[in-house]
Amino acid sequence: MREKIVEATNLVKWFPLRTGLLSSLIKKELFVKAVDDINFDIYTGEIFGLAGESGSGKTTTGKLLIRLIEITGGKIVFKGDDITSLPEAKFKPLRRKLQIIFQDPYESLNPRMTINDIISEPLRVHGISDEREITKRMNRVLEDVKLTPPDEFLFRYPHELSGGQRQRVAVARAIILSPEFIVADEPVSMLDVSIRAEVLNLILELREKYNVSFLFITHDLALARHICDRIAIMYLGKIVEMGSTEDVIKDSLHPYTKALIKAVPVPDPTARRAEVVIKGEIPSPVNPPLGCHFHTRCPSYIGDICRTKEPPLKELKKKHYVACHLY
Repeated sequence: MREKIVEATNLVKWFPLRTGLLSSLIKKELFVKAVDDINFDIYTGEIFGLAGESGSGKTTTGKLLIRLIEITGGKIVFKGDDITSLPEAKFKPLRRKLQIIFQDPYESLNPRMTINDIISEPLRVHGISDEREITKRMNRVLEDVKLTPPDEFLFRYPHELSGGQRQRVAVARAIILSPEFIVADEPVSMLDVSIRAEVLNLILELREKYNVSFLFITHDLALARHICDRIAIMYLGKIVEMGSTEDVIKDSLHPYTKALIKAVPVPDPTARRAEVVIKGEIPSPVNPPLGCHFHTRCPSYIGDICRTKEPPLKELKKKHYVACHLY
């Protein structure tokens, strides 16, 4: 039986809105409800996907899991230990086991640092100062991410590399401490289509080589299908569907999931698919709709129950969960 590496229980993150005219008029503190009471587990060696539109809370969830930002409520367990409120002094040794790959490699890499300095920095921060050990590790990870020979890259600056090479550097920096869990926040969305498959396959290779688990954040279900073992669909801070990637994509249950799948391009100009219409824009997370958050845009809206009662995430089929009043 596989072991759980990360467990998120009743996870909540509300960001206080800066005081403004609206707050003063209604005399009430307002919050951006980025993540609003979600539950999921990630297993050792698994790539768990988190998908949804921009503003659904995916990136915030990823940052919460590795405590780049602190939670408002709920609990995070890493390898059986509650890390939710662990003091920084005790949490610091765990940081080397929890890493992140950001969306934009150029923004996440210091343009004034060489690749040598960028990749070696995590080692030095965590007390590894032996230069021979640092050189050995850097050469190994550069070979692992296919930046070879290493000597050709170590003393370049980020602007001297292509987008794909910069993202490989970001991956190398994330794995140099041999982490056990990595949040990959849309790691290929800024890359050319021709390069995306290479970086995705690289992540799959590193998962096997380092036995590392991933939270893979994406808005592209085609990418999720290629790389993820299981997937959760988020909408306005809530998980609306969760299960194996094949079940969620081939046999989707929630109207929102169905609409996302219909929006994925098909490489066949003669293909015709039934249209699933989502009305309007995603509502404000400051004041999300009551009941089912999706009811204001849902093509399958069935009345007062959708508007007044929040549907629980329930197991409709084996290990396939959905939050919808249609079931």
